[in-house]
Order: sequence, then C-alpha cells, then structure tokens
Amino acid sequence: MPDFRPPVRDDLAGITAYGAPQLEVDVRLNVNENPFPPSAELARDIAANVERAVASLNRYPDRDFLRLREHLADYLAGESGVRLAPEQIWAANGSNEVMAHVMAAFGGPGRRAVSFPPTYSMYPEYARESFTELLEVPRAQDFTVDMAAALAAINGSTDSPDSPDSTGPRPALVLVASPNNPSGTAVPIGELTELAQAAAQVGAVLVVDEAYAEFRHSGTPSALTLLADHPNVIVTRTMSKAFAMAGARVGYAAAAPSVIDALTIVRLPYHLSAITQAVASTALAHARELQQGLDVLRIERDRLVAALRERGLTVPDSDANFALFGVFDDRHAIWRGLLERGVLIRETGPEGWLRVTVGTPEENAKFVAALDEVLQP
Repeated sequence: MPDFRPPVRDDLAGITAYGAPQLEVDVRLNVNENPFPPSAELARDIAANVERAVASLNRYPDRDFLRLREHLADYLAGESGVRLAPEQIWAANGSNEVMAHVMAAFGGPGRRAVSFPPTYSMYPEYARESFTELLEVPRAQDFTVDMAAALAAINGSTDSPDSPDSTGPRPALVLVASPNNPSGTAVPIGELTELAQAAAQVGAVLVVDEAYAEFRHSGTPSALTLLADHPNVIVTRTMSKAFAMAGARVGYAAAAPSVIDALTIVRLPYHLSAITQAVASTALAHARELQQGLDVLRIERDRLVAALRERGLTVPDSDANFALFGVFDDRHAIWRGLLERGVLIRETGPEGWLRVTVGTPEENAKFVAALDEVLQP
C-alpha cells in the first residue's frame, strides 16, 4: 500500500491516544473497575430486555430516552435523597461523552475552563477537542483544592505558571472531580458551594464530576444537593463503577432543565442506542442488589488504605474505589515488580505515586503480598 500521511490537525501531531495498559494478568487493579460481575439474575433480565429491544432495531431509538431518564431520577432520589425531574437528567455513551457534550455546549474558541490537577487526565483532552483554553490551578500538597487560588482563577485574577495568559478571559466552565481521580479526595460540600457561587458571578457553569460518588463515606453529601439553589451546577456520573457496567458505556448528568436543553443541541442524532437504553434501565432496576457489592468495596477500600499506611506509605484519604500511594524514588520499578508478580496497577498521578483499584478481598490480599515482596530491601 502506498504511504499516505493523513491531514491530521497540527495540534494533534505526535499525540498518542488515551488509554491504560490492557494486559492479561491474574489481578487487574488499574482502571477502577468494579470487580464484581453482574449476577446471573441481572444477566438474565438484561438478556430478556435486550431481546425485546432487538425486535424493533429497524427503528431509531427514543432520541430523548425518557424512560431511562425517569429511572435515573428515581435512582438518584434513593441514592442521594435529591428528587429531580426527568427533564433534569441527561445520558450518553459514558460520562466521557457527557463531558464532550458539556464542553461543546459551553466551551469553544475564546472560552476558558478551569481545572485542579492532579485530576482526571481526560480534562485536557476535552479542552483540546473543543478548542477550549484550559487553565490548571494546582491542588495543595494534600490533594485538596487550594480555594484561594481557585476563587482567584474563577475571578480572572490568578497568576498560574501553567498559563502564559493567566489574567485572560473569565472561565465559562469550572471542572472539579469529587471524589478526585487519582487521589480519591472528596471536596467538602461547603467548598463546592463557594465554587458554585463564584462561578455564577462570572456566568460560568461548575461541573462536579461524581464518577465515584457511590463509594463516598457515609454522611458525605452529593453535589446533587446544590442543584436546587445553584442552577449553574452540573453533576456528572457514570454507571461504569458502582453499577459494574463499564462495558455498557453509560454516563449521565443532572442539571437545570435549561442546561440539559443546551446539551441536546450538540448531541449526535440518536446517540444512545436502544440496546444501551435497555441495559441501563435493567441495571437500575437492580440497584439494591448492586449496593451490597458497594458495601464490600468500601470496607475493602478502608482496609487497603490502612494496610498501605502500615507499610510506611503515604495515602490520601479516599472516598473512591481506589487508593493513591507513594512516594517512590522509582515508581516504575515498583509497578514493574508488581506486574512480574501478576498484579497490574496504574502508574499515574504526580511523579513518585501509584494508584491501585480496590478489588475483591482475594485480589487485594494478592496485591498486598506482592507489594511486600517488591518492597523488600
């Protein structure tokens, strides 16, 4: 075949695609998956509902997926105690597509977004693909949001080394993950309220990424509680983690109806297939069953954090289904040593840190045993 260089955009030249290593090992604890597969009963129900959906695949799906939105609203009312109307719910193929819609609707050339690294590594890519300027305001050493710097950035008066034009336009979007990835750190609801108020004053939306919200400690409120008084807040979630539906690719957002209306403008036609809608609605009907697995993972998370700290490692408090730990002079050597023992974790976050997903009790025990071997002098 003759050589051909496609006319890739200049800003994409030399960039590799996002993705964590996909390796076949005994213990995979690198991408924050839920280790418990769907039950046999849930699998049967999904199969039955998908079969019904297949009977009408010659027709386009419900482009507004109204039943799924109703089911999501019911779930959130039970999970977070916040009753929303279906018109306040949006869904897409994973929370990544939800964020792509948000960036397309509210970002763009000449607009700015603010984020707080170290945080989810896709935020710069969302900004790049929507031609949105990204101003990064570093978190404090303990991975909490530096509120003084954050509020200054929202007001357009920050001085950040990461931006040559830190006094440029005020942001249209403020992106904050809570619990944060990769640190697991939850942002207190009072600080989220301050960020929402500051964003509203400059006409910006505050996007609270709650991909790991269901793993938060008891008594930690969801940012959904802000929606009634702060119509500029968008809360994004996913069914990949708590619902063990990573392979289904379903994410969703909750916001004011006017915000949801804006997202409908930038979606692709019929973006959520009939199959996806059937799978998601069925999983939501089994929410109580899936909650039992979350209880186990929360307990295992806290045990894992304690085990790492007992070994002299630094571990931020985590409200997610993973733990960030360090600090290592050569983190890659630790990662490689674990991989050689059949345990795959993630080499991510600031230099010197590693992240491990909470697995089953058996997987976590194998990880700790392998880590002990690797750490031996």
